Amino acid sequence: MTLWLSRIVPSPSSREARRDLSGSDQGIRLHQRMLQMFPDGVEGPARAAFGVLFRAEETPRGPQILLQSHIQPDPTRLPDAYGNVETRSLDSLMSHLHKGMTVNYRCVASPVRKPGATSREAYKLPPVVPLSGNAAVEWWERQSAAAGLEPLHVTAHPLAKVRGQQGSKSGAKNRIQHGRTQFDGAARVLDADLLREKLTAGIGPGKAYGCGLLTLAPTQRRS
Repeated sequence: MTLWLSRIVPSPSSREARRDLSGSDQGIRLHQRMLQMFPDGVEGPARAAFGVLFRAEETPRGPQILLQSHIQPDPTRLPDAYGNVETRSLDSLMSHLHKGMTVNYRCVASPVRKPGATSREAYKLPPVVPLSGNAAVEWWERQSAAAGLEPLHVTAHPLAKVRGQQGSKSGAKNRIQHGRTQFDGAARVLDADLLREKLTAGIGPGKAYGCGLLTLAPTQRRS
């Protein structure tokens, strides 16, 4: 199965793009926008059917959206003049991964802990506890190990929460909230097959709302 990575550079003149990238409900609006680029009428959740993972990030040249999927997205389904879209296959990266190589990584994730019933009762905790600071870094180290990576360096930068409501106009609405942390650094590949699985599936909760996309770049060897 081929994975595709698309880089979307929104146009500053596009009102739809500006709206999608603004506010605390950015992740909810981008979730809907990204799915517009894929066929209608699939059975079950469309995000899972097409393997959609995405994140919005700031660059020195302005905002961009990275979109990963199992099939090539169709940018003509976006609003007119929404922005520039470039798509490439990740086949070369996936086939190049091997044990012992070092990679640079980035992942915007939603680190959480799910305490057991006893702890929840004793400490009056909610079912899901968002993590920050050292606890978030420790969470990332565990997730990295489960993804076949050995972290060599980790930088954790907290981001604004994704908040909002999702649901039909006539039906009940679900309250959405995900804390987010951007993890950057370098890591050594310990299990390339496991890493390919995690690259495809994403990491942690909140995948429908801009969390979980892990991107890699092989480090350059010094001569």
